[in-house]
Amino acid sequence: MKIYKNCFNKIISSENLFSAWDKFKSDKQNKQDVQQFEWNLEKNIFQLHRDLEQKVYKHGAYVSFYIHDPKQRQIHKAVVRDRILHHAVFNVLNPIFEPTFISNSFSCRVSKGTHKGVDILYKKLRQVSHNGFEPCFALKCDIKKFFETVDHSKLLSIIRKRIKDKDAIWLLEEIIESFSSRYATIFRQKGLPIGNLTSQLFANIYLNEFDQFVKNELKIKNYIRYTDDFIIVAKDRVILENLIATIRNFISDELHIELHPKKVSIRKFNQGIDFLGYIVLPHNRLLRTKTKRRIFRKLMKRVDEYKMGAISKQTLEQSLQSYLGVLSHADAHKISNELKNQFWFCLTQ
Repeated sequence: MKIYKNCFNKIISSENLFSAWDKFKSDKQNKQDVQQFEWNLEKNIFQLHRDLEQKVYKHGAYVSFYIHDPKQRQIHKAVVRDRILHHAVFNVLNPIFEPTFISNSFSCRVSKGTHKGVDILYKKLRQVSHNGFEPCFALKCDIKKFFETVDHSKLLSIIRKRIKDKDAIWLLEEIIESFSSRYATIFRQKGLPIGNLTSQLFANIYLNEFDQFVKNELKIKNYIRYTDDFIIVAKDRVILENLIATIRNFISDELHIELHPKKVSIRKFNQGIDFLGYIVLPHNRLLRTKTKRRIFRKLMKRVDEYKMGAISKQTLEQSLQSYLGVLSHADAHKISNELKNQFWFCLTQ
């Protein structure tokens, strides 16, 4: 295992902080807090650098709000200065940990994503079932309240295996311990804030322990994970049934998290495997009904925003193309036409 000892100086360097700023601001330049930070950009960046260098930096408080995507999620938003630091940390840590991740982990990684995950699932299902002609089953699991129950001590112990830089660990402790969820106790600090760029990386680092267990200890090849959702494909239903207890025990004992009791299921391939918004069947791929409804609802909301002058026509048309792109990954020609027709109808009303 390769060890890294000079991470802190790379993270806090002025060059890395300015690079982090450029990445952070790319799609946020119209935000008032971003504009205020940019007004005295050099002063703010160099002050952040000095605070980090002198180790007097303290992570600020979070602003909390809810989104529906599609289920309700609580987002915790840090101030601009802290979010720039998250990018700076990501710039240095991601190249260290990315090579350790398995190829079938698809969340928040370059050249991965939901569509690649569904493509690989379909490929594995077809292989195991010999193109749909033999029995094939999929065990699908979800981790209960994953981001809220990540154990800070465990996460830091995993990071310390590779990062042997006490100053970098000090900084990572400051970021990780800046947030605690309702599941924290006086004995265990828990929770990663949904909204931090670093939380996405920390989630992959944390669950890579499970990925490696599945791959190297259980010797399972047909395994796919996206954040806290994962699927295992096999010919025999009994094999999958027998894995559940082993999986439950590992994530409980080693990672201090739990399987969601209502989201553990085994289905036949020909029944359809529901994963990342799509229903995968032997000879086609359908859009989940909830996903379809959400797409129509969100696009009509964008039409209303355009009519009120809140967004430009270009932005509106980009939204349409984005949703048509989602539909292009399923057998959804009819739905695509229905979406376009409703879009133009609503636009002319």
